[in-house]
Amino acid sequence: MSGRKHIVIIGGGFGGISVAKKLKKADVDITIIDKNNHHLFQPLLYQVATAALSPGDIAVPIRAILGKRKGLKVLLGKVTGVDKNEKFVSLESGQKVSFDYLVLAPGAQYNYFGNDDWKRYAPGLKSVGDALQIRERILLSLEKAEQLEDPKLREPYLTFVVIGGGPTGVEMAGAIGEIAKRNMMRDYNTFSKNETRIFLVEAAPKILNGYPDSLSERARETLEEMGVRVLVNTPVTDINHQQVSFSEGAIDTPNIIWAAGVAASPLLSSLETEQDRTGRVFVNDDLSIPGHSDIFVIGDAAHKEDENGNPLPALAPVAIQQGEFLGTSLQNEINKKERGTFYYVDKGTMATIGRAKAVADIRGFKFSGFFAWILWSVVHIFFLIGFRNRFRVFVEWMWHYFTFKRGVRLITDRFSKNEERDNS
Repeated sequence: MSGRKHIVIIGGGFGGISVAKKLKKADVDITIIDKNNHHLFQPLLYQVATAALSPGDIAVPIRAILGKRKGLKVLLGKVTGVDKNEKFVSLESGQKVSFDYLVLAPGAQYNYFGNDDWKRYAPGLKSVGDALQIRERILLSLEKAEQLEDPKLREPYLTFVVIGGGPTGVEMAGAIGEIAKRNMMRDYNTFSKNETRIFLVEAAPKILNGYPDSLSERARETLEEMGVRVLVNTPVTDINHQQVSFSEGAIDTPNIIWAAGVAASPLLSSLETEQDRTGRVFVNDDLSIPGHSDIFVIGDAAHKEDENGNPLPALAPVAIQQGEFLGTSLQNEINKKERGTFYYVDKGTMATIGRAKAVADIRGFKFSGFFAWILWSVVHIFFLIGFRNRFRVFVEWMWHYFTFKRGVRLITDRFSKNEERDNS
């Protein structure tokens, strides 16, 4: 490295990429470390899982996003620890990378609330691999159901359970509802669409917990109109490879998808600083950690409160705004100026439920139905990185809208290989 300041960014998600892009013309050296070589647009992962989009539509290589720049380095690797005093990070490969400033944006993982053995039976949706595995589970179940003449025997394979009533769970349940009731059913002869059962299970009293009650209720009504049974006040007590159990009964199915909550990356524990109950690190107003003004935590990994004392949500807009703020702050620091204080500007929340169906709360204005879906579509296409990705996704959505057809539906043994790995 040169004599310039070295900024190490852990994570190539929304937060990390935003910092790097903001620093693109700054007189610093930058190293981005991520266990994947691509930036992933996670809000649309469920569309890969339900065969509406291909992985390449929502993932872009990190190097392609940032381009060539003197002093910029992208490392493929998993960070296992941070030494705050000696100022270096350790990689799983044994490599150590020193820093002048460190930005941690490692994202989050699904929280199974102490039941980690459930993960193999109820995968979450955080990576392309997760999405493809879920897609394969769905397709394999439909193939198995096609081979069974007895309706009772094929019932579990035509049953789908989504656990968690947040935006991801609602969007996933709605997408499966469309598949089950309309899109893919025309390809099968043994069973009818009326045999499929989709459940959205939520432990809290309502779905879309952070949304106004009116939109939450509208989302529930829309899902039920699509054939999704919404079970609220229903905490899960156990999960195995063929069943999900509750205090009052169970549902037999191999198709279980987890979207019930997130926990921060285990890497944050190596910072040895205060964390909240989900593992997020408490940060100062400039997003640095207490006692170390050269180490910053942003995005899903940071616990930062708004002016009302509520923690900022783990959403892409929060990570993007924090990344842009931090990139500017670091430039100010290097130019001997004040860093400033981070304030989040809430531009609204939205969730899609299905084809031409969505709910949105934009600065107090509430929308549902087709107009909310148009808003949701425009915002998500806008945030996709790269013209090629935006154009492809727009074309795919228009194709699905007018033809009711899904995209790639290949079975590549991903699910069966993962099962073998789990059982070995």
